[in-house]
Amino acid sequence: MNRTTLSLIGAATALAAVTGVATLTGGSSDGTDGSAKAASRMPVERSTLLCPTPTSSEVAGTTYTAYTPQRKGTAAAAAEGGGEAALLPAQGPADDVTDPGAGDGGEGGKDGKGKAERQQDAARADGKPVLPLKQPGKPVTTDTDRSDAPALIGTADGRFAPGWTVQQTTTVAAGSGRGIMGTACTAPDTDFWFPGASTARNRQDFVHLTNPDESAAEVDLKLYGAGGRLKPSTDESITVPGRSTVPVLLSTLTDERAADVSLRVTSRTGRVGASVQSIDQKAGGDWLPASAAPATSVALPGIPADATSVRLVVFAPGSDDADLKVRLAGRTGSITPAGHESLHVKSGMTAAIDLGDVTKGEPGSLLLTPEGGEGTATPVVAALRVTRGKGSDQETAFIPATAGIDRTATAADNRAKGSTLSLVAPGATARVRVTASAASGGGSPVSKTYTVKGGTSTSVTPPRPASGKGGYAVTVERLSGGSVHASRMLALPEDGVPMFTIQGMPDDRGTVTVPEARQDLSVLNDDSDVNG
Repeated sequence: MNRTTLSLIGAATALAAVTGVATLTGGSSDGTDGSAKAASRMPVERSTLLCPTPTSSEVAGTTYTAYTPQRKGTAAAAAEGGGEAALLPAQGPADDVTDPGAGDGGEGGKDGKGKAERQQDAARADGKPVLPLKQPGKPVTTDTDRSDAPALIGTADGRFAPGWTVQQTTTVAAGSGRGIMGTACTAPDTDFWFPGASTARNRQDFVHLTNPDESAAEVDLKLYGAGGRLKPSTDESITVPGRSTVPVLLSTLTDERAADVSLRVTSRTGRVGASVQSIDQKAGGDWLPASAAPATSVALPGIPADATSVRLVVFAPGSDDADLKVRLAGRTGSITPAGHESLHVKSGMTAAIDLGDVTKGEPGSLLLTPEGGEGTATPVVAALRVTRGKGSDQETAFIPATAGIDRTATAADNRAKGSTLSLVAPGATARVRVTASAASGGGSPVSKTYTVKGGTSTSVTPPRPASGKGGYAVTVERLSGGSVHASRMLALPEDGVPMFTIQGMPDDRGTVTVPEARQDLSVLNDDSDVNG
């Protein structure tokens, strides 16, 4: 084959390549300038969420709420043409998916089986989805009182994908873990940090690993205490079969008992969703979400005003120690907690300090910043364990380090009473719009705008939908200014116990940056690669 033939083949290949790129990205051959167009933001086309197994308690009930925000603008309009969002039950560790009624003796709620139970049974039998959305902007809810309710694997595409969120809220009436255990179902990933876990004898902490894909995932679990990595007593590598969930009791991974540990979950192959369910024998229980990715400055938003005890747990995953300033951002400014002006965290070790009733009757948020400035900063992960009530009426929840809101963030499952929204602006003043969606039983959205001054934290009762009954979602949209971090507390007191749960509200990543491309036929002028 001669050089002329090779040149023609190379030219045709290059032409097809650049034409293909232009077609996929919407490039135009009409542009007269030689520069590439600026990147644009487009709504995501597909989202995956994983909900862990809620509870094995016989005296518990779980509410699921799914929601996709109604988006505005031309980019969102392009995604309005179709799509769907729903969840399907995952296979449990001892579940062959052939006997959906096993474990409840054939008895369910008062009428034998509740709505969610029938949906889940049907899903196992014929693939019928749970919590399907009919339209963006309106949440759907369902309940179950099953003690063997499965983990859920969900996907949303098309117009339902951007900002899709699912909240799982379980109320345990009595016994170990009594209280509210709430979690926002998580996206799958390959790396998670959980500071604030425990292997203490009064705690039962399970990490729930859910694999959304068909092939098995290989996951490593490592625990770090005050003196470094805890010596493993068993193989720390876990195989999670495809479309399945596996719970692992942390105290079975080591013989060492530690009140405060940091758990790292990493996938060697595949990806998983990971959540830690923490159950205290005396102080209730809740889900411990993963901390935001290691960062030099972190925000932990939403310490309630009546917190009777706040414990901070920090881990430095890098090769250097971290020296941190500790500040409490309140309604009018930031203060340093007495006796805890700074915190030294050794590399590869977990540090914990008891801040007591640090809020002193006023809600706030904790801010951790490098003591020597960003130039000497070491990334850390962190979480708070928050206690409300006293004695036998205590209840606990967790606040992990929460990433800031770039554009929007949503918390589902808000009730007529009991929701509190916390907003903190660590740096510059920020302006946000808070929107309550229509309720699951109808109504219309209501919005309100708030200004959060730099270095302060604002705690508000979010707006409620106009008319309509049932649960609703709350969306925070950053309009201008500096970074803002948010969380939502749901308080449902019962029999004198201040039952509550707190969910951080990181950005929903409902849009992604898509670079523009253009045709550049000048590449055809250089055949040096073809002709050698």
